[in-house]
Amino acid sequence: MKKFAKILLACLVLLLALIASLLAYSEWIVSDARHYTYDQVEQVPYNRVAVVLGTSKYLSGGGPNHYFKHRIKAAAELYNDAKVDFIIVSGDNATVQYNEPRQMRRALIKAGIPASAIYMDFAGFRTLDSVVRAKEVFGQDRFTVVSQGFHNERAIFIARHFGIDAVGFNAEDPSAYQGIRTRVREVFARLMGLLDLYVLDKGPKFLGEPVPIGLPVPCKSLSTIGSLQPCLKQPKPAVGEIKPTAVSAAVAVTEPVTPAVSATAATKPVTPAVSATAATEQATPAVSAAAATEQATPAVSAAATTEPVTPVKPAVEAAAKSPTATLPTVPVAPSAASVPAQ
Repeated sequence: MKKFAKILLACLVLLLALIASLLAYSEWIVSDARHYTYDQVEQVPYNRVAVVLGTSKYLSGGGPNHYFKHRIKAAAELYNDAKVDFIIVSGDNATVQYNEPRQMRRALIKAGIPASAIYMDFAGFRTLDSVVRAKEVFGQDRFTVVSQGFHNERAIFIARHFGIDAVGFNAEDPSAYQGIRTRVREVFARLMGLLDLYVLDKGPKFLGEPVPIGLPVPCKSLSTIGSLQPCLKQPKPAVGEIKPTAVSAAVAVTEPVTPAVSATAATKPVTPAVSATAATEQATPAVSAAAATEQATPAVSAAATTEPVTPVKPAVEAAAKSPTATLPTVPVAPSAASVPAQ
């Protein structure tokens, strides 16, 4: 019995030593990202977008969450000092009552940040989700992370693992009991971060349609960025970009059309062809281009070919033999254009 207890105790000690080693390793490797964080807003390099990591506005007991207040203040400082142009507030919205991005957006607007510069990401369930979605959904491969220093270190470590050039602006860190408890939780969060990246190979829980920053948000993307995000319509094309459409036959008929004149007909006066509408008002027969080169002999319509026609050739031969003979008259049926209007 004593031997079994000693073995069990040895296993427990080894397990604790292993956990302590992993915690120390994770703390050391993640803390290396400290070189990419800044405490003073003047030192922060310019990035087009800042990503504010989510937290609740109030504690479970109902008191104010100082982490929330200081992150909002830091994000407003970045915007007011022209260190960023847009802000993504990323967090969890597990229930209707608990909505981190909406609370952060309202707080930023209250701090004087224009609503048009704020984008909400409702699928930032974890730090990994917020960081990777900023690249994959919002199209940012470099940005400034806004949170407390210890949180920024982990976020930047994750970002650089995914090829994102991220820096951090450290918000003020509470030093009361609330801060100590959060620090202890952060130690285990860093260990889980290493396991997610190098063992479990985890990614974001949700991605979704791309949301370009600074451009109209596609309405189909609202399912992943939140229903309160303004859904802007795509801009209409400029007047010069509108392609001309084909003119319909009904419109084309009402427009005057200049008839084409052949090279032969161009040497003689040509009577322009009358349109179908004008044919019902005027009785002048249409003259073809070929007929314009001869005397005004009326054209024989297609309808005339259905009537019997007296042969011309025998009559001509007879007239040649008899000088007193006269040529027979060929009956010509009136063309459709020569019919008077009813």
